Amino acid sequence: MAIVAFRHRLPLRVRWAEVDMQAVVFNAHYLTYADVCATEYWRAIGVSYPAGFADLGVDSFVRKATVEYHAPARYDDELLACGRIARLGRSSASFRVGLFRAGDMSRPLVDVELVYVCVDRSGTPVAWPEPMRDRIRRFEAVAPTEE
Repeated sequence: MAIVAFRHRLPLRVRWAEVDMQAVVFNAHYLTYADVCATEYWRAIGVSYPAGFADLGVDSFVRKATVEYHAPARYDDELLACGRIARLGRSSASFRVGLFRAGDMSRPLVDVELVYVCVDRSGTPVAWPEPMRDRIRRFEAVAPTEE
C-alpha cells in the first residue's frame, strides 16, 4: 500500500533486542510493531485502548494476522509504522500497517493486516459503535471499504 493512503504515522527505532543472528529484525517483532501502531491509531482517533473501548461497552480481539515481508529492517533503523482501517465491516475491521524505512517511502519493508472483531463485554461479536465508526471515517485519508 502506498504511503499516501496512510494518515496515521508512528516513528519507531529498531532496538538491539529485536534483531536475530542474521542482524535483521526477528520476524515476530513486526507483529509487535503493528500492535503498537494499532494502539496509537485508536488514541489518534480519540478512542484510546482500553478505556475508550470500555466507555463504549466494547472490546476487540485479533481474529487474523498476516505478515508479508519485502525487505529486512536492521538494528538502529528508523522506521515509520503507518496504519489505517482499510475495511470496516459490521463487527470486523481490517487494520493495515505498512512499515517503511525512514527516508524511503517508496515501498514498505513489511505489510501487515490485522483483522479485529468487535465484541461486547461477554465476548459476543457486535457492531462497531457508531461513534467509533464516525471517528474512523473522519480520520482516514482514504475511506475504508464498508460492508
